[in-house]
Amino acid sequence: MVAVSDVATKPSDQPKTDGSTAPEAAVIAPIMKALSDFVVDLVKADGGELYLVAATAEDVHLHLTGTCAGCPGANITRERLLEPAVHSAAPKANVKVTTGWNVPEGARKVD
Repeated sequence: MVAVSDVATKPSDQPKTDGSTAPEAAVIAPIMKALSDFVVDLVKADGGELYLVAATAEDVHLHLTGTCAGCPGANITRERLLEPAVHSAAPKANVKVTTGWNVPEGARKVD
C-alpha cells in the first residue's frame, strides 16, 4: 500500500503499472471525491475529522480523529458511511478504519 502523500498529483507524474492494478493516483482521486461528497460533512457534524492514510485498488486505510477518536460508534460509521462511499469508487477494496488523536504520518485530510 502506498501512502497518500507519496502519490504524484500531476497526471504526467503518475506511476505506471503493468495493467494488473490501477495506478494509486487513479484510485485515490475517486475515493477522495466520494468521501468529500458524501461522508466528510457527516463526520464533521459529529466533531470528527477524516483522513485518507493509504489506498490501492485492494486496500483503503482511513483514520478518524476529533470526537470520533475512540468513539464506540466508529464501527457503525465504517459500516454505514465509509465502506459504501469507498466501494462506490473502489468496489473490491478492503476498508480499514483506525481512530485516535494522533494522525498517521503521510495521511491526507479529506475536506
